[in-house]
Amino acid sequence: MRTSSARAVKSTGPALHWYLTEPSRSVVDLGQLATARSVLRTAPRGDGHPVLVLPGLLASDASTTSMRWFLNRLGYRTHGWNLGRNVGPTRDAVDGIRYRLRELSDRHGEPISLIGWSLGGIYARELARENPHQVRDVITLGSPYRLNLPSETRAHRVLRMLSHLHVPDSELPPPEHTRPPLRMPATSVYSEQDGIVPWRACVEPAGPLRQNVAVNGSHLGYGHNPAVLWLAADRLAQPAGQWRPFEPPAALARHYPGGTADRLN
Repeated sequence: MRTSSARAVKSTGPALHWYLTEPSRSVVDLGQLATARSVLRTAPRGDGHPVLVLPGLLASDASTTSMRWFLNRLGYRTHGWNLGRNVGPTRDAVDGIRYRLRELSDRHGEPISLIGWSLGGIYARELARENPHQVRDVITLGSPYRLNLPSETRAHRVLRMLSHLHVPDSELPPPEHTRPPLRMPATSVYSEQDGIVPWRACVEPAGPLRQNVAVNGSHLGYGHNPAVLWLAADRLAQPAGQWRPFEPPAALARHYPGGTADRLN
């Protein structure tokens, strides 16, 4: 993650109380998953195309098990990244995700949908830019791709400690605000209660084929938050080339607080 200029979205670090309560609130998100099970059984089903799910910092494919299981139940051919623990943009990670996308695209013979959690979402957006013909759509979960300063996240000390493992800065992408929008549908999921990253860094100006959707919940709970699971199913169920804005189902409406992100310019 590199520093952006003043033209980037202004963001401040998450409030301390949200950070300190992240673990307990993640457990609450898991409990809500159990109570929302009957609603999730009615989630929209799509064409079963392949989906690649990328984990966040310090996480592995184990963290995305609930989401991949849910999407598999809906008929999608869902895959983990198969690169172990995500310790940042190492050479193995940077080259490995590119190979993984090519391998899955060749195997299935069609574009892949990408879901990235936190740092995994930053990877997903870069993969989509590099390989627009291999990516069908992108969903990011609490991904601070419009970050001003690394110090604005609660993960910056970990990233700094691991920086000796990472590729040189010259190989990292330029700041997000200097680049054109993705060419395929992109949905940015964020929570104003996120205790790890500033939510304003997780959204982009609204426009064609892109939308920011707020959910209630913790950063550590995105992968099993019922509102996130429903949204992922809804976005993936859209026929290719027929994008429409997301509208929450009535049964889960309280999990989507709305917000101002879609009005950012």
